[in-house]
Amino acid sequence: MTDSELARNDGQQFDRLPATPADREVEGRASREEVVDWWQERFGVAPETFENVTFWEKGSGKIWAFNADLPSPVRVEGLGITVLRTRQEHWKPTTTGVKRFGREATANVIELEPAEAAAFAAGHDQQLDRWDGDWGYLIAAHELAGEREPIGVGLYLHGELRSRVPKGYQEELAVLE
Repeated sequence: MTDSELARNDGQQFDRLPATPADREVEGRASREEVVDWWQERFGVAPETFENVTFWEKGSGKIWAFNADLPSPVRVEGLGITVLRTRQEHWKPTTTGVKRFGREATANVIELEPAEAAAFAAGHDQQLDRWDGDWGYLIAAHELAGEREPIGVGLYLHGELRSRVPKGYQEELAVLE
């Protein structure tokens, strides 16, 4: 299929992501394979995690995950949860996506101390020089009831962890020492 024959993105409907890049009919649209590979490469989330999940795009690069199968396209306002923003230089996971799939992550997860977690959840940026992993988008997490719990998406650059927790998700956490 030539570029001129490619279909156009319709921001008024959900379209299922193609299985592979070779199946792509809309220029710039991510494929299911690319989305699953990205979660695995960036965060170590096993592909099996997404076995029963279908991926959809609505708008330009807003990827949604849905735990069921529907015919494509679908004209509804919402379908599952937003998990990823593509069609930009660096793909960005959403807070909702991290809260849903971040427990399975084995890479690029920064575990925060209670006071750091409280500041992060409230939307505050902070200096954290101890991180020695990749720069870029990280999953910020803290321990809750003996388990690692994702708080949201952080952007780590030059020793600073920038909270990317949207205002609607920001919360005040009690700091227990």
